[in-house]
Amino acid sequence: MAEGYLKSLDKFLEVYSAGTKPAAGVNPLAVKVMNENGIDISRNKSKNVNEFIDQSFDYVITVCDKAKETCPFFIGKVGKQLHIGFEDPAEATGTEEEVLKVYRKVRDQIMDSFFDFYKTFDHK
Repeated sequence: MAEGYLKSLDKFLEVYSAGTKPAAGVNPLAVKVMNENGIDISRNKSKNVNEFIDQSFDYVITVCDKAKETCPFFIGKVGKQLHIGFEDPAEATGTEEEVLKVYRKVRDQIMDSFFDFYKTFDHK
């Protein structure tokens, strides 16, 4: 969701997302709640963070509460490493509507936090 939101803010940003334990595909509930805000992430792919370990980035941002502890060390040049943590909505339980409520809450937190982040960095 963070990748989709950042890309929606600025088409010139190069944004990549990956996980330490990526799912087989993008969660359909994440696709649904992002579509509610006009952002299509249905074509995104789940990737393993190891694919990016040796690349250079201006920012590496961990987002899952657990990712900060398990994120590998990047050997490429990293300008800044940040942690902006959110609960993992994929771990939500209950009825579909209760789970969707968690996805919407996390989506909104991501949008607020990453908009604040976006306002702070140099957009050259």
